Amino acid sequence: MASTEPGVRPGRSRAARSGATIAVTGAAGPLGTALVEALAGAPEVKRVVAIDPSPPARSKLGRAVTWRTGDVRDPALSAALAGADAVVHLAGDRAADSDPSQRRALNLRGTETLLAAVAAAGVGRAVLVTSAMVYGAEPDNAIPLDEDGPLRADADLTLVGDWVEMERIADRIQRAHPSLEVTRVRPASLVGADADAVLPRMFDAPRLLVLKGGRPHWQFCHTEDLVSALVWAATGQVDGVVTVGSEGWLEHAEVERISGLRSLVVPSAVAYATAERLHRVGVVPAPASELRYLAHPWVVGSQRLRAAGWKPSWTNDAALAAHVESLARVRRSGPRVGRKDATRAAAGAAVAVVGTVAIARARAARRRRRS
Repeated sequence: MASTEPGVRPGRSRAARSGATIAVTGAAGPLGTALVEALAGAPEVKRVVAIDPSPPARSKLGRAVTWRTGDVRDPALSAALAGADAVVHLAGDRAADSDPSQRRALNLRGTETLLAAVAAAGVGRAVLVTSAMVYGAEPDNAIPLDEDGPLRADADLTLVGDWVEMERIADRIQRAHPSLEVTRVRPASLVGADADAVLPRMFDAPRLLVLKGGRPHWQFCHTEDLVSALVWAATGQVDGVVTVGSEGWLEHAEVERISGLRSLVVPSAVAYATAERLHRVGVVPAPASELRYLAHPWVVGSQRLRAAGWKPSWTNDAALAAHVESLARVRRSGPRVGRKDATRAAAGAAVAVVGTVAIARARAARRRRRS
């Protein structure tokens, strides 16, 4: 029997059956490029409109894809969206170490302007990609989280705060335009061709941080699985709130084994205090609140996708192993950088705490040897 669960469409939607025109913003980025290619090969899709401020001079996809120059912060973008059945919004900044004001200007203003342009163009469906981090990391989180559960993350000036505000913008515009359907896609920690630069960057550090008394659950979403989920969302096979991730999660011992990294156990109070000091002086871009995602579970179940018949092609251990190998390739091929630049490249409160505590312990050991 077909599912009648909210957010799941029995069979294929009308747009999917008739051959849809799908527009993609941020189409020249790593995630956008992968999605455009997947949509161009999808039987439900007749035509893809790829929008980017810097479209490629040539495309191997030929007539199946129409490239258009456009900035999501420009209200005139509605003209480029005319005739589309759905728009997938990927023109955002997912780098936690970007300049906060510039990142927020793109993420928030771009989302608001784009969704208003979608409504003005009469497009019926928009797909917004944020993150499962918007649910927040709390000790009492259900495992897995309810897709329709509240957003408990802080709407601060962090990347996670941007995602929370983007969701609020979508709520507001959808209320103003009831005919517009906004599907919110929330992946777990993203790795692969693109990464969300929040927790995955911890594997650039020499040690893994463990908060004493924490209960970490490591879950990943490979970009290939996110792309396949976005195809389903764009063609109307799922809607509403949609989470995406590999099945289950990894315990910390499994993460150590796969990554080859040893852990550094730090008292929570020390970790939070150190991270906040480093954030205040500008050593790391993220505040101490980011550490909550290491201490408490925020596992998603991809419930609506699974009810519609979707399955992830990547396991958590395979996704992590691929991510660690990609970091190793970058280190082998990249130029050597100074310690300060390396710290900023690794970025994030958690990584900085690892380094700071390790240095403090080394200094203490030297003092003991001298005494």
